[in-house]
Amino acid sequence: MSQPLSQQYREILVGLGENPEREGLLDTPKRAAKAMQYLCHGYQQSLEEIVNGALFESDNDEMVIVKDIELYSLCEHHLLPFIGKAHVAYIPTGKVLGLSKVARIVDMYARRLQIQENLTKQIADAIQQVTNAAGVAVVIEAKHMCMMMRGVEKQNSVMSSSVMLGAFRESCNTRHEFLQLIGRNN
Repeated sequence: MSQPLSQQYREILVGLGENPEREGLLDTPKRAAKAMQYLCHGYQQSLEEIVNGALFESDNDEMVIVKDIELYSLCEHHLLPFIGKAHVAYIPTGKVLGLSKVARIVDMYARRLQIQENLTKQIADAIQQVTNAAGVAVVIEAKHMCMMMRGVEKQNSVMSSSVMLGAFRESCNTRHEFLQLIGRNN
């Protein structure tokens, strides 16, 4: 970038017709730049760094589920937040992933400019890559501010997206068990 991010936020304020020199806005460009860098810190993380070797030997070959993982992301189309929860499951094949690592993987991808459909797939692919699981399932349910605050202004709409890999894609029973355990009866 040719200008620091804070200077670009100052220009946005001017472009909106605001006076960046007024008392309430004096430090806003710096605060906004710092906030955006935090909201997008997933770009500075890698899967290897997040997992940090937290794979453990296990005889378990039954479904492992972490549900209701809160997530906060920014829509890549409008730079507005979408907020929701992710439900992640996998079927181990000799190794299990440290519990907090599942949530950290969700966060890493959520803290990038995103669309929900891609976020769902990125999480599923990452869990598959790290665990070499027999199957991975991810469901995300989120409310999108770009839909609530502008455009159609629909306050109660929730977007659901899912990705099913391996046993979750191939077996209706496995998929049904997962959906039932996360409270989505289909």
